[in-house]
This record gives sequence, structure tokens and C-alpha cells, in this order.
Amino acid sequence: MSPSSPILHITSRDNPALQRLRKLSLDGSAYRKLGSVWLEGDHLVRACLQRGHPVLQAVLTEAAAADPVLRALADAAPRQLVVPLALFKQISGLESPAQIGFEVPLDAGQDLAPEADTVVLDRLQDAGNVGTILRSAAAMGFRQVLALKGTAALWSPKVLRAGMGAHFGLRLIEGLSPEDLGRLRVPLVATSSYAEAQLHQIALPSPCAWVMGHEGQGVQPGLMARCSLTVGIPQPGGEESLNVGSAASICLYESARQRLLAPR
Repeated sequence: MSPSSPILHITSRDNPALQRLRKLSLDGSAYRKLGSVWLEGDHLVRACLQRGHPVLQAVLTEAAAADPVLRALADAAPRQLVVPLALFKQISGLESPAQIGFEVPLDAGQDLAPEADTVVLDRLQDAGNVGTILRSAAAMGFRQVLALKGTAALWSPKVLRAGMGAHFGLRLIEGLSPEDLGRLRVPLVATSSYAEAQLHQIALPSPCAWVMGHEGQGVQPGLMARCSLTVGIPQPGGEESLNVGSAASICLYESARQRLLAPR
């Protein structure tokens, strides 16, 4: 940590740095144009630091600046902006604003890892579902997530909050086309209500790439045709389908369970 990092006290809402952060907070895709990401709250800040992700600057309220714990987090940044709570609220996307946030650089130059355990997101729209899947992927050892065009912005504030820090343990690549998946050298697997094989009855390939489809339309037909395996998820309660976030968590868990039980 660097306790000697410059500390700037800002009181004007027109300050250019705050205007930039306001865009990052309120426009879910602004990070693509601005090249950085806004993390709000000590949980995301800690996750960022624990994974060694670089930081551009810390922003904290006057009250947070007086808190030794939050101030220690801010000291990890090369620059600190201290603002009144009223100004922090203007850059916050939360009903009850946190006291601290980081601006971090966007790592948009990662290459696709052809043989990695992977999750493919096919046009998922709901930020909560996307964040849930990222969190499950990180927990179950799937270190790469590939998002096709039309999927909710992976680094938007809503997805970041739902991911709870999982972003910093994943290789995230977005804006892909189905054709880009041809670079993968692992089999694609999807769920289908028409599949004869049930998830718990079949040996899943490892590594593999689980394909999770649009909330209403499912996996697009052309991409489903690329899948070498489709499986069903038993639903003895009789529901027609599962939420895609729940379905992904079940599938990733089963992959992880079989991997742990496989002979070494």
C-alpha cells in the first residue's frame, strides 16, 4: 500500500473526474468507450485488491477518509479523491450509497484460451443472471466466460454487483460472434428440455464449454447445432423451465463434482 498517494479534496459537482465517474456509474456500457470501470463498495474494492488488479484512483467520502479500515483500502490507490457524501451520492448507482469506490482500468485485451473450461453467454439480457453465472463460474473452477453480442455488458455496475467480485478471478471476453467459438478446442454443451440424456446420468466432458442461452429464446439454433452434447435437468416438481442463472449453477456444479471424482 502507498499511504503517500496524493489526496485531493473535491467539492464541485462539475469536477471532470467526478463527471467521468458519473458516466461510468450511470451508463452500463460507458466503460467500453472510457476504458475504465467503476467499483462501488468495500466488497468489490477488496476483491479487486485481493486479485492484484491495478487501480487508477480511489474515491471516498469524508466520513470514509476518517475510518482507518476504509482509509487503508484507499491507500492502495495511486490517487485519492475525498468528496462530501452529497457528491458521492451523485456518482453512486445505489439507493444507499457506499462510502468508497475505485476506478480501475478495463482489461479488454485478453485472448481466448482454446482449452479452458468455459461458459458461453448467448445474448443473456438480465444483469442479475449474468452476474450470478459469473459468480458460479468462478466458484466452480470455470475461469473463462465468453459473451456473444447482445449479452448484457459484463463490466456494467449491475453485473459487477451481482458478480460480487467474481470478475477478478475470470478471463472475460465479450462482443463475440458464434463463429468466434470455432477457436475453442473443447466440446460445447447445452441444456435442452428435449434431450434424452439427463445431467446426472452422463459423463460430462472435461474440459468443456457450457452454453447458456437467452432468457426467453434459449440458445440460438445455429449455436445449438454446434453443441456436441445436450442434456436435460430433471425437474420433478413439474416446472416448465429453470431460470438461466439457476440452470447454469446446477450444470457447473455437476461438472465440478464429476471433475473432483474423476480418477487421477
